[in-house]
Amino acid sequence: MPTPSNRTITVLLNRNVESLGIVGDVVKVKPGYARNFLLPLGIGEAPTDERVAALQSARAEANAEVQEIRAKRKTIIGALEEMTATLVRSCNDRGVLYGSVTQRDISDALVALGHGVDERAIRLANPIRRIGDYPVTIQFEKDLRAEILVIVEADRSLSEESEEMEFDNEGELIEPSRRRKPKAAESGSEESAEETSENTDAETETAEA
Repeated sequence: MPTPSNRTITVLLNRNVESLGIVGDVVKVKPGYARNFLLPLGIGEAPTDERVAALQSARAEANAEVQEIRAKRKTIIGALEEMTATLVRSCNDRGVLYGSVTQRDISDALVALGHGVDERAIRLANPIRRIGDYPVTIQFEKDLRAEILVIVEADRSLSEESEEMEFDNEGELIEPSRRRKPKAAESGSEESAEETSENTDAETETAEA
């Protein structure tokens, strides 16, 4: 089997490409990436001295924008350090959510708190599906990251409602018709049975007399 080629080719970027470069940058990429994406979409082209010079002005503007965005992100990361965001959700009596908390939900919560965090910057391996506390990483770039605490609370008191319900050994809710009658009721039934027995004995004695 032939060894995969590590060859790269040089491309001049006509637009900003995240994690690759900005307009006017000359970058090295895999041939397949250039042929299948950059070149056919006009995002990149073969570099020439004329084209590199023509894009210098656009490159300077793009670089200024990138630095401005990075400065804003630094400010956001600083504000997010050790921050707590609380989300209130509906759930069942075991704390399982009706639905889930996603990157979009966390992003919306942070925006509401005054922090412009896009959902793509929220590192959440899986949606949150239960009530609880969850550490979540916010990362814009390799060196711009912070960890926040996301607290998902129930929209009602679970402890109070759980006291009024009974569950079997497997955690299934016991229907009211299956529950035991209150002891007072059982005691009343026993007393009624005793009274009936006494009345029957009395009637038997009277008949014999």
